[in-house]
Amino acid sequence: MPVNISDKLPAYGALERENVFVMSTDRASMQDIRPLEIAILNLMPNKIDTETQLLRLIANSPLQSNICLLHTKSYDSKNTPIEHLNAFYHTLDEVKAANAKFDGLIITGAPVETLDFTDVAYWNELVDVMRWAEHHVYSTLYICWAAQAGVFYRYGIDKRALPRKLSGIFEHRVLDKTNPLMRGFDDAFRAPHSRYTESDSAAMHREPKLKVLAESDEAGAYICCSDDLRHVYVFGHGEYDAATLHNEYMRDTAKGLSADPPRHYYVNDRIGAIPPLSWRAHESLLIGNWLNYCVYQATPYDIGKIE
Repeated sequence: MPVNISDKLPAYGALERENVFVMSTDRASMQDIRPLEIAILNLMPNKIDTETQLLRLIANSPLQSNICLLHTKSYDSKNTPIEHLNAFYHTLDEVKAANAKFDGLIITGAPVETLDFTDVAYWNELVDVMRWAEHHVYSTLYICWAAQAGVFYRYGIDKRALPRKLSGIFEHRVLDKTNPLMRGFDDAFRAPHSRYTESDSAAMHREPKLKVLAESDEAGAYICCSDDLRHVYVFGHGEYDAATLHNEYMRDTAKGLSADPPRHYYVNDRIGAIPPLSWRAHESLLIGNWLNYCVYQATPYDIGKIE
């Protein structure tokens, strides 16, 4: 089943050209079903690329979903046209005013991991979102920096700086095959990481209310969740396209940053030789498992009863 989005959203045309099943809001309104209500708080600079990446994964699920795009009010995006934000995005204040509730919420990563959490311009607003979500969202999925922020906010687990940027495609092993989020996963799978910091994996293993489900010897914890599956933390970027790590490396070197080429990424280690996708199937499975087992199977049919 598709995601229901405006046919004017750039992602609509991009996904339709890829033969991804999307449905315009006009057509969806004629179907007599209760779709999932999914909000996406998009903190990434290039919001249009991130929209497309996430909507592609959500659309691969058999569950129909309405999408509400959110952005921060306390920080003006410099890489996304204001016209795009005004046309397709809402703020938390607008969602609160509508007394809206959501089956699921995705909070994306953001390129602010070198800052202390409290020094991020929109930190207080993000805390407000996480606090609001406790009683207005059934299950929240946090990606990369948002995952670091989530375990810091909920469990006091801080992040630490890495000697060099961690960038590349890394192998991970599944630690708990019985968890619903890991159903269908191979014993080992590959996934992208791109960050300057890491959350303390040992502290996450010690936290009794947190389960580490998959990790990498090189990149650390990748997938964690709360006992009740209402909070899922993904410390990498499985939504990335094949060329995203290359584009980030080109951006970093153009800025004069001392960046290493992404590891285990370029074909024959030749800079610019974009590899074939080797991580999307597992990421689609992860998002599908989250939507099915953490959201659809557990959320009240009457969304107003979420508490």
